[in-house]
Amino acid sequence: MKISVLTVCYNAEATIRHTLESFLAQDHRDKEMWVIDGASTDGTTATVGEYVGDRIRLLSEPDRGMYDALNKGLERFSGDAVGVLNADDTYHDDTILSRIAEALEDTDMVHGDLNYVDNHDTKTVTRRWRAEPRPETGFRSGWMPAHPTFYARRYVAEAVGAFDLTLPTSSDYDWMIRAIDVHGFSLATIDHVMVDMQLGGTSTASLRAHWANNWEVLRARRRWLDAGMVDYALIAKPARKIGQYVTRKQIDDDRHGKTDL
Repeated sequence: MKISVLTVCYNAEATIRHTLESFLAQDHRDKEMWVIDGASTDGTTATVGEYVGDRIRLLSEPDRGMYDALNKGLERFSGDAVGVLNADDTYHDDTILSRIAEALEDTDMVHGDLNYVDNHDTKTVTRRWRAEPRPETGFRSGWMPAHPTFYARRYVAEAVGAFDLTLPTSSDYDWMIRAIDVHGFSLATIDHVMVDMQLGGTSTASLRAHWANNWEVLRARRRWLDAGMVDYALIAKPARKIGQYVTRKQIDDDRHGKTDL
């Protein structure tokens, strides 16, 4: 199974080498990465250019944001399945694409665990997202997969279509609602940390950004799930995150090898 990975970037010179090396280190051989760059003004394209070849391809041109760039990737990928690896994230280890390919033999989509890390040098974990199987009420319960761990077969991507550019911080959430709750494609959970995500994403950069994102995802539920002006998930979704944060003691224990990440 050929797996395509979409990596969107803009002025990501400081982090993208980690991402590229992480992709190339995967033991799954049948893979490709599309790097969709928004016409960076730093050294991003020069860095990516060092890696361009049969497995890594680069498109650099102005865009209307990350979801516009992802739509360009959806138009170009050639694999049997597709997912996203952000330009400041890495795979947790070199087995991730193999695990995804194996799981996708028996299901339409997969998702798994994710660690939030302070940076990719120390890999200090500050938050742990542990994947859960879809509950009966789906997204209405506040549940959602971690999008950086979410991979779908080609026919899913073709059925669901493009990311919605009117949702600037949550079009991935909207896309997954359409794939899982609207179209009803099957979803399997991989019980393994798949991605190390560096802190500082658009939807989690500040408390104000967090609440803006939370209201934006409510718009998606209203559109697809007939949610009201306020629904249960508006509170339940952020509440699910409370237990994910790691205490200082847990960080110290991790550094001393007392817990398994």
